[in-house]
Amino acid sequence: MRKNVWKSGVFVLLASMLVLAGCGKNENKAASTNEAESDSGNEIKVGILHSLSGTMAISEVSVKDAEMMAIDEINAKGGVLGKKLVPVVEDGASDWPTFAEKARKLISEDEVATVFGGWTSSSRKAMLPVFEELKSLLWYPVQYEGLEQSPNIMYTGATTNQQIVPAVSWLLENHGKRFFLLGSDYVFPRTANKIIKEQLKVESGELVGEEYTPLGHTDYATVIAKIKEAKPDVIFNTLNGDSNVAFFKQMKDAGISPKDITTLSVSVAEEEIRGIGVDVLAGTYAAWNYYQTTDTPANKTFVENYKKKYGADRVTADPIEAGYDAVYLWAAAVEKAGSTDVEKVKEAAKELEWDAPEGKVKIDGETQHLYKTVRIGEVQSDGQFKEVWNSGDPVKPDPYLKGYTWAASLSESK
Repeated sequence: MRKNVWKSGVFVLLASMLVLAGCGKNENKAASTNEAESDSGNEIKVGILHSLSGTMAISEVSVKDAEMMAIDEINAKGGVLGKKLVPVVEDGASDWPTFAEKARKLISEDEVATVFGGWTSSSRKAMLPVFEELKSLLWYPVQYEGLEQSPNIMYTGATTNQQIVPAVSWLLENHGKRFFLLGSDYVFPRTANKIIKEQLKVESGELVGEEYTPLGHTDYATVIAKIKEAKPDVIFNTLNGDSNVAFFKQMKDAGISPKDITTLSVSVAEEEIRGIGVDVLAGTYAAWNYYQTTDTPANKTFVENYKKKYGADRVTADPIEAGYDAVYLWAAAVEKAGSTDVEKVKEAAKELEWDAPEGKVKIDGETQHLYKTVRIGEVQSDGQFKEVWNSGDPVKPDPYLKGYTWAASLSESK
């Protein structure tokens, strides 16, 4: 009897060890994201993670569409490493914890080779530790506030010196010194405005007001009253999502036109113009690196293909183009590396160049941001932008603003 009990105990112990070994194997499997897992057989799975519902859906659905179009185009040309790309699409639902949860699912359960996604900095900040923990790679397609550099993120949108800083200088030179800062209450607007306030001090600007509202906010009567009282030359707008609809329509209802106060936005592009209405946005400005009107051969083809796939009334925009670029850049890096292994892809991506719709872009090997041309545009009556200024050549990314002495107090060591 005691012999049988002993045998049973040994069996249980061995079974437990096998289970634990299996768990460790699964954990390592989720963390490694190697090519054997993500591109087995004749397919390579990739993740698409955007807000397909909630306040940010107005902006993010179209980025998802562009990434899907890039995947379809690449598959039509034979795929990557001779294998078909299979997108696994998840909805971040405009909720930052959900982005982190879905990112973990895509990496650990779906075993995708990489993920394309995010819009707000809050969503990116929520996902960042997941990608670093599991050693996977996120391609983030939207301009942001800088002061960040993760080894597990490729930033295909602008950093601060490729959008906000040159836009402030242009406004000071052309539209006045008195600035009113309006933003949504989360990471990007608050950090961007912190940078702008330092820049205004050294470039002879004046801060006359600063207001923040929650994402999804719709009542701007109090804010507009403060704007009227402050009498700014410029409103620098970092509102995100459908709050822009309410703000601009209520500005018009209050009798304030772009001729009265210059407004420049950094999160309002062609897609948002469709949702807000050209009647309230014509004459306002935006700073980006790409417009549907950008004159390059690659952009002509991109716009034609996008409209053919999704409808003649659809428009392209900077984050849409940056999402599209991300898929092609990742595919090029994989082909160069001969593997979907994250570390091999990152190494192959260093200094990689591509003729994007916005013009030539290059991945900076040090920061994993792109060299990008800065463009300022004015909204026209047809809902498109007329480019009124550009940087000429692509600008080297400087996420920590090391090239600006006035920004020394802002920089944080990674």
